[in-house]
Amino acid sequence: MADNANERPIIIKKIKKSGGGHHGGAWKVAYADFVTAMMAFFLLLWLLSSTSKAQKEGLAEYFTFAQVSQSTSGGNGMLAGASLSSGQGIGEGSPSVTFQLAAPEPPTADADSDSRPTGPPSFDSDFAEVAQDQTTDTVTDETINQAIADRERRIFAEAEKELKQAISEIEELSELSGQLIIDHTSDGMRIQLVDQLGRAMFKPGTADPYPRTRAMFREITKVINELPNRVAVSGHTDSQPFQGRDGFGNWELSSERAAASRRILQQSGVGQGRFFSVVGKADTDPLFPDDPGNAANRRISITLMREAPVFAPAFN
Repeated sequence: MADNANERPIIIKKIKKSGGGHHGGAWKVAYADFVTAMMAFFLLLWLLSSTSKAQKEGLAEYFTFAQVSQSTSGGNGMLAGASLSSGQGIGEGSPSVTFQLAAPEPPTADADSDSRPTGPPSFDSDFAEVAQDQTTDTVTDETINQAIADRERRIFAEAEKELKQAISEIEELSELSGQLIIDHTSDGMRIQLVDQLGRAMFKPGTADPYPRTRAMFREITKVINELPNRVAVSGHTDSQPFQGRDGFGNWELSSERAAASRRILQQSGVGQGRFFSVVGKADTDPLFPDDPGNAANRRISITLMREAPVFAPAFN
């Protein structure tokens, strides 16, 4: 027993030695950060090389701290990078004007110089001219409103030209060009389809249009869809008394023809939300006041409404 008491216990210690393999996954995180940084760097270089000076200034201003009361601006704004809030042109408390307009694309070098534009002039180009011609000290609400009015006049004139040309180029509609009247009122550009003796737009006493009337509406739809303006439709009759069953008269006839015209426009492609009003006016608004019985007083009026600027009150 003495020998067993002096005998030491044997302790076995296991030591794990790491080999020459990998050192964990920390290097993957570092590599991913490096790749992300390089991608962001090359993206930045690409953006710097593909944007104009005005767009760079707009981006810089976008990320600059500004008060809420200042007007919004940026590379895609109405001044293409310039700011109405810079300088002393619009003082504190003045209303800010907000527009949502796409920046015009620069013309290509190999574009055909004698090619005719296929659509209305660019909205944004008018405001870019205002920004170039006047400093921020002289840009006022009156200047902006004048630019809007000039822009609308040019756009409506171009739309009128395109519609008349389209009607004249269609053989079955060219003879109806005399029944198409386009004028400009305080409400906007008005397109009117009028009756002539022996050539009505609707079947007598009904709201059923002739095929030629539907064809005219389809051409008008093409012009409407090129513009963002809301659409007002009104029906008119002459002063000849008309009495149908159950008291059906000129008021009901003009209202039903206006509603039928709206349906044709919508079926031809005009969005339902584009319509501002659809009314029947009977003989209360004759085209020829001195000749209320004239057949041309029976007509459909389609007005592309003028769009006034939206003034947002400034926050103090």
